[in-house]
Amino acid sequence: MKFESLILTTLFVVCFSICALVMGAMLKTTPASAQLASVNKVAAVALAAPASCALPTGGASCSRADD
Repeated sequence: MKFESLILTTLFVVCFSICALVMGAMLKTTPASAQLASVNKVAAVALAAPASCALPTGGASCSRADD
């Protein structure tokens, strides 16, 4: 009986520790969207927008809004 109690107590402590670490990591991490929102607006748009067409060059064409 004492061995089972020790094993269950150890299991509880390990599970609680893992849950606390995961919860702490989730609460401490700042999402990338929040980080982009806090920087300069022009820089955020420049980082989010592709510089050129993302389509492959094999005969495909990019349609641009300013054409």
